[in-house]
Amino acid sequence: MAISIPERETAGVKHAPKQVRTLPDGWLCGLFLAPSGLILALMVFYPFFSLVYYSTLQFSMMRPRIEPVAVGLGNYIDLLNDNEIWQRFAFTGKFVLATVLIQFTIGLTVAYAFQRNFKGRDFLFTVALLPMMLCPIVVGFLWRYMFNSEWGIVNWLISLVGIAKVDWVGRSENALWAVAVADAWTWTPFVILLATAAFRGIPKDIRESAEIDGASTMFTFFHVTLPMSLPILVIALLLRLIDAFKQYDLFLAMTGGGPASETQTAAFALGKIAFGYFHTGEASALAIILLIVIMGLSMIFVRYLTRLSNRF
Repeated sequence: MAISIPERETAGVKHAPKQVRTLPDGWLCGLFLAPSGLILALMVFYPFFSLVYYSTLQFSMMRPRIEPVAVGLGNYIDLLNDNEIWQRFAFTGKFVLATVLIQFTIGLTVAYAFQRNFKGRDFLFTVALLPMMLCPIVVGFLWRYMFNSEWGIVNWLISLVGIAKVDWVGRSENALWAVAVADAWTWTPFVILLATAAFRGIPKDIRESAEIDGASTMFTFFHVTLPMSLPILVIALLLRLIDAFKQYDLFLAMTGGGPASETQTAAFALGKIAFGYFHTGEASALAIILLIVIMGLSMIFVRYLTRLSNRF
């Protein structure tokens, strides 16, 4: 005869806890990051390696039925032997130097002015950031109308002081500065934003000590404010150099690459080869060259400025 044990007698029996197997922290983080990593790989690595592959072929996306011809480094050799491509890179370098110089000259000055408390400072700071929020192609057409040689507001303003009308976008030497001014108007707020954040991150005690010791405003800026905010300013400068090197929208809207293709940047030439002539293989090779140039300049620039920042 089986004897049943009452439930109340077994309720107090302590059972050994079950051992739950857990994954190491590294594996757990990897599982959570796997979906985003896969998406990143599909969006970055696949297009990049496809671009490298296409750069070794001679074909056009407009003629997919024609069998691509493998040319190896032929596209690269043709581009590097093309004098027009070197002219595009030279013009790009001039534009980058001009626009970045304007942006940082104005941006650092305005950001330093915003360090002082005055009425309406927050409102003016918000207004100063508005150009950065506009679409680049819209900015290009806006400044194109403003720089119009016949009825543009720029020529009207300079005529008030007795200066003759200037053909801003019809001459290459003027068009360079016209587009540089438009680009600086758009992205100087970015420099103001980062520079203001860098300046406000400096402890007030250091500035007050400099003022007590009788340091002038210029001395404080160049020997206290600027060196201590240099790391953030280096990042801002690097980002602006890279973005200016890829500038395409403003030149398309303001000059169209003219006159006589004299205002075509390297990025503009890339777009023209890819979507004007539909030489997909050659355009892919030029994109790789442009990427290498930007990466090389960025590495040299970062290495040099890192040494410079370590001195302070």
